[in-house]
Amino acid sequence: MEKSFIDIRKILELLPHRFPFLLVDRVLEFEKGKSLVAIKNVTINEPYFQGHFPNYPVMPGVLIVEAMAQAGGILTINSMDNVPEGKLFLFSGIEKVRFRRPVYPGDQLILKAFYLKHKMNIWKMKTEAWVEDKLTTDGVLTAALVDRG
Repeated sequence: MEKSFIDIRKILELLPHRFPFLLVDRVLEFEKGKSLVAIKNVTINEPYFQGHFPNYPVMPGVLIVEAMAQAGGILTINSMDNVPEGKLFLFSGIEKVRFRRPVYPGDQLILKAFYLKHKMNIWKMKTEAWVEDKLTTDGVLTAALVDRG
């Protein structure tokens, strides 16, 4: 069982996202076809904090889910032997997502993704977001391999 680290340069090769929408800073652990642990450093400099909310900055839940989806995307892409030319993974489903506590500037979001199953071009994973030892968000997310149109 080999667990490996993935730095930002490799993340940029794996995901099409760029600032301000790249929400994974580093992968701490990766086990091919099984699981991934990544981090997102949440800073007050994030553009969404200007409006969400000016006097009480809280990371939007939809962006926490997107960060979990990106972590799941890295797990999926890096677990395949090769992603066919001209194909792209897109976030395609959300199930049973629960927001359990807020995420604030200064927090380090620990993103976890666990492979559940895949059939043809659809991959399903359980995802979690933690701050320290507290679960903030969890759910089941789906990604689909589609043609880059």
